[in-house]
Amino acid sequence: MALIVPPRVPPPAERGGEVRNEPWDGWYQRELGWATAGGSPVRLLTGLRFDALVVPAVAGHAALRRVGRTGPVALAGLRMSLLVAPGSAEELPGLLDWLEWGGVALSLSCLGAGGRITAPPPPGRPVPPGAASWLRPPGPSREQDEAPALPAFSGFGSRRGGAPDLVRLVDAVATECHRARLTRARAGVLPEGPAQPLAFS
Repeated sequence: MALIVPPRVPPPAERGGEVRNEPWDGWYQRELGWATAGGSPVRLLTGLRFDALVVPAVAGHAALRRVGRTGPVALAGLRMSLLVAPGSAEELPGLLDWLEWGGVALSLSCLGAGGRITAPPPPGRPVPPGAASWLRPPGPSREQDEAPALPAFSGFGSRRGGAPDLVRLVDAVATECHRARLTRARAGVLPEGPAQPLAFS
């Protein structure tokens, strides 16, 4: 009786397909050119390809309904990170003053150089219970000079896929943070403390 040997099926890498068990940090580096910090969970480094505007999730959801299209948005627990153009963290204090939010207690912050946020699973991957997730995922681009559209100062959004400029986004987020704080105060709930990033060290 002749022995039948089944044909060899090449692995995904040889077939040109995505390797589904590729580490998350490898995916972000390969597809988006985003720097990562290893370990568990994987962290995305801010201040290089993007900064992260970090706000309470309830305020973030309300702001997203106001501004419509944005850059990538990640959610981790009760905090939301809206990715904005690098350099935005340095501009935030002056921008809040210009928008007349200076001196108002707002539970928002912006992570720039030296910051880190928890990396959600790449788009299309299963999200483990309790893990960070993408509300608005980044679109992969093999050309590292073609980053996803990120909110910046006026004019940036109109050139890069319609993302709102940074002024409009910060004003919407600040308004919703203040509204959420007033709602909590009226309900007799202690106000939230200073904004905390998704995860960084």
